[in-house]
Amino acid sequence: MSPRRARRRGPFERPDGRAVRPVGSQVPGVDRVESAHDGDWVVRNVSGAAQGKAYRCPGCEQEIGPGLPHVVSWPAWSGGEDERRHWHTACWRNRANRGPGRSRY
Repeated sequence: MSPRRARRRGPFERPDGRAVRPVGSQVPGVDRVESAHDGDWVVRNVSGAAQGKAYRCPGCEQEIGPGLPHVVSWPAWSGGEDERRHWHTACWRNRANRGPGRSRY
């Protein structure tokens, strides 16, 4: 009798075959709260797949084209949803490096 071969699992797969998401993974469409120097923000990664609209990024003032993955954020206070903004992911991450009077270029 020959030995059984173990089935190789993917890095995020449980022994029963169900998928596991690593802690802190950025799942599209799932809200998270981020604290930063400018307050607490609700942040959502958007895949861009269902978007038929272009948005203007407040970080670089360039267009976020339809279908481009990006970030949507709004202040984490009651009524903050009315101040939703669409950002390029890199612009959102680097917003702390910009300040008043600093050029984007």
